[in-house]
Amino acid sequence: MDCQRIVLPEGFEDRTVMAADAIIREKLCYIYLIADPVELEKKVQKFGLHNIKKATVINPKDHPKKQEYTELLYEIRKSKGMTLKEASILVEDPLYLGTLMIKAGDADGEVAGAANSTGDVLRPAFQIVKTLPGISIVSGAFIMILPDHSFGEDGVIVFADGAVHPDPDEKQLAEIAVATAGTTRSILGFEPRIAMVSFSTKGSASHPMVDKVVNATRLAKEMDPSLIIDGELQADAALIEAIAKSKAPDSAIQGNANVLIFPDLNVGNTAYKLVQRLAKAEAIGPVLQGMAAPINDLSRGCSVSDIVNLVAITCNQAAGLKKQK
Repeated sequence: MDCQRIVLPEGFEDRTVMAADAIIREKLCYIYLIADPVELEKKVQKFGLHNIKKATVINPKDHPKKQEYTELLYEIRKSKGMTLKEASILVEDPLYLGTLMIKAGDADGEVAGAANSTGDVLRPAFQIVKTLPGISIVSGAFIMILPDHSFGEDGVIVFADGAVHPDPDEKQLAEIAVATAGTTRSILGFEPRIAMVSFSTKGSASHPMVDKVVNATRLAKEMDPSLIIDGELQADAALIEAIAKSKAPDSAIQGNANVLIFPDLNVGNTAYKLVQRLAKAEAIGPVLQGMAAPINDLSRGCSVSDIVNLVAITCNQAAGLKKQK
């Protein structure tokens, strides 16, 4: 697999710099670090870092491609009223600069958020990189690693959406399912078996919320006929073979789902937190999906190891997108 190029826009932030050093030491990927070189050198000396010299450091105020990226941003946003002068100012913002590097083909992915809000990280991503063809929304997947290996794929189940979209309609829910299948393949390397979760199993209840899940399942199949997907299914029918035989004997999942797609953010976010706390599962994510290039958002309370792990995931996403193309 070729070495992915990941940009870290928050090169002014201590944890990001230490993570970059560790990433380079472990040879996970090639790093572009957006930072003031003078300030960065102070951090290198302060923390005794030895590998940063192998990264490409980009000063957002002064670098060889500044004019090229300014013109690129202007072309993308001029229909929205952006002037060339406004573009020349925004291009010095590390978060805009990072996404412009991806758009220009100079980087494969980005990880940020240690020092910026989710809104600030995603705004330039939506404006510049945008979503994948056929996908209109961004969603967040959580990789749940359970102590009980009898569930999912040897104890691994992917939950979505647990982070981004509050109330997707049936088409958007179908897109989340298709995007999560891609995330599962590229990051985890196994074939997704997708359960579209509801409070009803195969018509056991009648309600517009159930209809949404049924219709989303049909649409997801139309979008990607290769998917192993079924719905609507209650969680127990999705995860336990004996219950599936009783409630949904003809299900393609057969009680062995390794991907759960939840009908809205209320359910998805609550489910991942309950499983994390009550089942003592490890929750990795959210992994943002649906973007035309992998751009992932950190919690501002993240650790150095969290940054390293999310960069590794971003590399896998980037490699998976290249393979699809």
